[in-house]
Amino acid sequence: MSAADFEGWSRSQLSAVEQALERWVPADAPASLGLAMRYGVLDGGKRLRPLLVLASQQAVAGQAEAALRAAVAVELIHAYSLVHDDMPCMDNDVLRRGKPTVHVQFGQAQAMLAGDAMQALAFEVLTPDAGVPPALQARLCGLLARSAGHAGMAGGQAIDLASIGRSLDEDALRDMHRRKTGALLQASVLMGAACGDCSAGAWAALADYGAAVGLAFQVVDDILDVTQASSTLGKTAGKDQDHNKPTYVSVLGLGHARSHAEALRQQAHGALARSGLGAAAGLLAVLADKVVEREN
Repeated sequence: MSAADFEGWSRSQLSAVEQALERWVPADAPASLGLAMRYGVLDGGKRLRPLLVLASQQAVAGQAEAALRAAVAVELIHAYSLVHDDMPCMDNDVLRRGKPTVHVQFGQAQAMLAGDAMQALAFEVLTPDAGVPPALQARLCGLLARSAGHAGMAGGQAIDLASIGRSLDEDALRDMHRRKTGALLQASVLMGAACGDCSAGAWAALADYGAAVGLAFQVVDDILDVTQASSTLGKTAGKDQDHNKPTYVSVLGLGHARSHAEALRQQAHGALARSGLGAAAGLLAVLADKVVEREN
């Protein structure tokens, strides 16, 4: 796939996701709650998770309406997690996506409620009265819930907070980030695949692809945290080191972390080669490259 073809596809998909978020995230929720929700999710972010959903859906020729709803839902879960993660009781950060964090802008109580409301809205978006078969609604809800809950993102965040000031070996670090970051990225791929006809072999390969991309994203995030400025990242640089958190850079060293990210990229491409999807998986291949090559 050419760079121009990918960029054209990406622009059109991102526009569709932004329009859907604009429609479905309410401005009129009580007591300015809607304003805080919209502030936390609109007009910012790489939207990698929605792109993974939509690329996977295209690879299996899946249902477009279900995939768009899945893309919006996974971004709502991601955004809610950032709102809560930035709060003083967790990472206590003041900058996200190049602007003040939600609790700085709206206060801690409103930020907590905005995150709660975005989490609930994600499942509301996945369960429309018409347009998506009930069995597919249930499957998408299950994939998203498991990736966001105690076995996935929330569990990983709990490990992360419990690990401050402690030494972790590579296996423990991988387990933490497989849950905290990787689970939702892997679920994005599988939610897209669930929207179409996907063989057992292709499903297993896409799960492996999602796991590799999910871990690669975190490895690169750890690298960028020590190599880029806050103005480039759109969030506070060096905060993991300042908080004495274990990272791939602190555990492996910068050079080995970069090598590990490249190895994960190759694992992702290898999984796509095993999927049997052929050229239909081209968008997913480019996204794996984008994850490893990104600079913010």
